[in-house]
Amino acid sequence: MSVLALPGRARVDFDRVTRASAFPVLGALLIGGAWVGLTSGAANLSVGDLLLVLWEALSGQDVSDAVAHAILLEIRLPRVLLGMMVGATLAISGAVLQALFRNPLAEPSIIGVSAGAGAAAVATIVLGSAFGTLGALILYALPVAAFLGGFIATLIVVAIARVDGQTPMTTILLSGIAVAALGGAIMGLMMFLSNDDQLRSITFWMLGSLGGATWTSVLPALFIMGMTLLAMPFLTHKLNLMLLGEREAASLGLSVDRFKYACITLVAAGVGAAVAVSGTIGFVGIVVPHLLRMVVGPDHRILLPASALGGAALLIWADVVARTLAPPAELPIGVLTALLGAPFFLWLLRRAAREGTSW
Repeated sequence: MSVLALPGRARVDFDRVTRASAFPVLGALLIGGAWVGLTSGAANLSVGDLLLVLWEALSGQDVSDAVAHAILLEIRLPRVLLGMMVGATLAISGAVLQALFRNPLAEPSIIGVSAGAGAAAVATIVLGSAFGTLGALILYALPVAAFLGGFIATLIVVAIARVDGQTPMTTILLSGIAVAALGGAIMGLMMFLSNDDQLRSITFWMLGSLGGATWTSVLPALFIMGMTLLAMPFLTHKLNLMLLGEREAASLGLSVDRFKYACITLVAAGVGAAVAVSGTIGFVGIVVPHLLRMVVGPDHRILLPASALGGAALLIWADVVARTLAPPAELPIGVLTALLGAPFFLWLLRRAAREGTSW
């Protein structure tokens, strides 16, 4: 008789084994994706090249192969790190919002974060070039502007939804839809005002890409996303309380409205920085937490770090496919994640409907 066929304790043991194996599997996928991402591309490099360049960089020795050194340290390493941070940020933000709204469809776009960040970033691309004094500061202005745009959009949503000291989730969702539409209109207006070069840049950016990753452009965003990821684990206990319902969480001593503001601020910061450097990348914040919740359960002490690892691994592998599927051309990574994520998510919804289950 198989373990799956055994009732009671055997099933519990199987579930425990599944949860315990989740982190090693996710870690292996992440390390493998990073390894392939560093060695594969238009110019394939061997494992020896990778190890030699890393050793020379860490030990301070003279560079023996300038080409391999430039490819690995100046092009691929910042790209891989950016993919890890963006994927982790989007996935963990989706997990937080799904707990906050108690809705498996929740993601940063529903409260206007992505639209506000995108509108501010596009406006910076179009209008920033009009100020010649900005120069190289435009690279640092993008993540800051995207964060401010996402944060302001979120404040507008919460301010509109707040009634008599309460912030109903349904009103937040409806307000988020309206603010997202306004952000989309602003992006459309900026595209209308842009020149041909700016329009091509904006179009490719809106489809999602890690192709522009350089140390100069990604370090500010990496700092913001890193601080967000470090703060998220401190929310796990309170997120578990939110799963009980707002009244129950308040009766247990949680300041619900203050906690909502803290969560939404962190999500706005992380997603704003991610949107600024990678553009619009969809479905990572929906699919990864939803899938991992089926594997590790709803406890956010486990779900949040698992979502961060899963999102990072997913985006790194998606970027590898986008770079190597049709070289030297590069597919927009946002298109690829949508092509893979949308059918998978529809399958999940259909499966839940057949089984009559909810999240």
